[in-house]
Amino acid sequence: MIRDDREAAGQLGSAFAPAKLNLALHVVGQRADGYHLLDSLVVFADIGDRIEAFACRSGDGPTLEIAGPFAGQLSADSDNLVLKAWRALHDAAELPDCRLRLTKNLPIASGIGGGSADAAATLRLLAALASVAPPPSLMAEIAGRLGADVPMCLQGVALRARGIGADIEPLGGLPSLPMVLLNPGVAVPTPAVFRRLARRTNPPIAATLPGFADVDELAAWLATQTRNDLEMPAMEEAPIIRQALDAVSGTAQCRLARMSGSGATVFGIYPDSAAAAKAARELARAHPDWWVVATTANPQHAPA
Repeated sequence: MIRDDREAAGQLGSAFAPAKLNLALHVVGQRADGYHLLDSLVVFADIGDRIEAFACRSGDGPTLEIAGPFAGQLSADSDNLVLKAWRALHDAAELPDCRLRLTKNLPIASGIGGGSADAAATLRLLAALASVAPPPSLMAEIAGRLGADVPMCLQGVALRARGIGADIEPLGGLPSLPMVLLNPGVAVPTPAVFRRLARRTNPPIAATLPGFADVDELAAWLATQTRNDLEMPAMEEAPIIRQALDAVSGTAQCRLARMSGSGATVFGIYPDSAAAAKAARELARAHPDWWVVATTANPQHAPA
């Protein structure tokens, strides 16, 4: 307890890195440089990783400790996005020396933006600790350099992302979504999924989204008017994703089962939190080796 108290006293701050979920993901083209053009609807869940900053002696930072259930799948080397975010912002703002801790609660390479969310949370945390707050334009520029998903994770609210991810439009009027997330324990490399994509020019999402009175209306619209163009190639790359989708869609009151991002995480949308919790318990019993969690996506709540 003494050690914990001392550590708490040295904590400079923390930031939440929520899971990013693609309710829809349309691949609408490809640039000459190879980047794919997307049209995606994104929400953020109330489960995720956490970044903490602790005081250290001048000249001793930054260092990164990784904890949590998925810590063993990451290394704290120079390629870690948390350290890349620190270095990028350190070059542009006056940051205190600190040591960082990433509590990794989300599976690695799972299609829910874990690394990008961690980078965005690191930027938010360090901006709050800087002697002079960096302007939003600088934060957005750094986020874009760190990765295509980092700018949207930096915003952390329901949004529509176009192009390679930097053309972002916040979305209002979406209901909170009780959900189950399930990952069958396979890491699916995004480049491998895109290599299996048969068609790279597909129709975009409707130019204007309708209003949604409740979860059922949103789920029905998503099921009939949108898709994830990476779902089929991801299932070809990792057939277990089809089993995961079938497992989620087979639970009571599941309104929509779909893969997020390039996989392998799938989600189910339910009418209320009780139905989601019940489905998560059943799925966890049936598949004890899979990662299963009930959560809620709160579209208008930015991460703290």
